[in-house]
Amino acid sequence: QVHLVESGGGLAQAGGSLRLSCAASGGALSNTMAWFRQAPRNEREFVASIAWNADRIYYDDSVEGRFTISRDNAKNTIYLQMNTLQSTDTAVYYCAGTRLSNPTTWSGAYDSWGQGTQVTVSS
Repeated sequence: QVHLVESGGGLAQAGGSLRLSCAASGGALSNTMAWFRQAPRNEREFVASIAWNADRIYYDDSVEGRFTISRDNAKNTIYLQMNTLQSTDTAVYYCAGTRLSNPTTWSGAYDSWGQGTQVTVSS
């Protein structure tokens, strides 16, 4: 069973940047990796996903152009570079993995999840 651990969360000002990392242990990264987030009183929502070779990448419209997902398969790590942060980006961010090769946005397709890292953006 692959174990995913997120890091890099914290407090940032609106307009600032943060970089999240998600390291896998006990095995390799899954074919498709993704970031989801969950704000208080909200459902978990898709942020971004990336295929094994990074030839297919999807973003939610709310983060398109501001966030960048990437992966380093040799290091068993994925990243989420978050720029121009907004207060609406405040949430717990989770990384997730699935054996599916197509980077789906559906959370139900993912079978590996990290514990999450808190991102708080102050306005």
